[in-house]
Amino acid sequence: MSRRILWNYFKSLLKQPFYKLYEQRLSSKALSWKLPKHIGIIMDGNRRFAQHSGLSKVMDGHTMGANKLMEVVNWSFDMGISVITVWSFSLENFQRDSEEVQSLFNLFEVKTLELIQHEDIKRKNIKVRYIGKLEMLPESLQKAISAAETATAHYKKCTLNIAMAYGGREEITDSFKSFLLNQKMAGYSLGEAIEHLDSNAIEPYLYTSGLPEPDLIIRTSGEVRLSGFLLWQSAYSEFYFCDTYWPAFRKIDFLRALRSYDQRQRRFGR
Repeated sequence: MSRRILWNYFKSLLKQPFYKLYEQRLSSKALSWKLPKHIGIIMDGNRRFAQHSGLSKVMDGHTMGANKLMEVVNWSFDMGISVITVWSFSLENFQRDSEEVQSLFNLFEVKTLELIQHEDIKRKNIKVRYIGKLEMLPESLQKAISAAETATAHYKKCTLNIAMAYGGREEITDSFKSFLLNQKMAGYSLGEAIEHLDSNAIEPYLYTSGLPEPDLIIRTSGEVRLSGFLLWQSAYSEFYFCDTYWPAFRKIDFLRALRSYDQRQRRFGR
């Protein structure tokens, strides 16, 4: 183990009691906050976390990031948040090294199958949905996704959307295509379809159709941009950008994001 890793480990040990007290204080105050119904999370920074932590493989960072997901889902559920949408793999991520991409798909398949029997998913009645261009994923991963969605379809207390092979522009493009195809199948001409076209007409074709728009979007790792995440749905979302890498995301960071949301005055363009 390198000196840097040892030093970071000892620093974290020294800070833990103070973080625990701070977390308890924030948790107590959170009881009076106004809270989002739907949060979106861009889970960013797995690779940089691995590099900065001195881990031997980048995939170790991805694995720790995957393990972090259910921890954050549980925090959200316990706060009464009924919809969580997380971005796990973008369309641009296909351009990464092929070995890393294949390892990610293997990890996603394992974690997806784990969700089927996960005690927290069953006990808390969490429906799992996947959104994105899923047909681009390996067949075995598609089968795992289908199995997870089928196994949790009857759960109603909370919805976990996992965006995979996802791009915001592509979602909007797909929604317009689906709208026009539906209009054609209904016997309408192009001119008639254009007359029917407005924002309300497109909403039923979005990947998140039937769910409330995200009230709060959190991005980890210090990047201050959406990168295409939920472009249509986030028109009036509040944003919170956190410097912490996703695998190191703490409950304190989560509560700070909720506190920031509570302090915002939402006008919805009015």
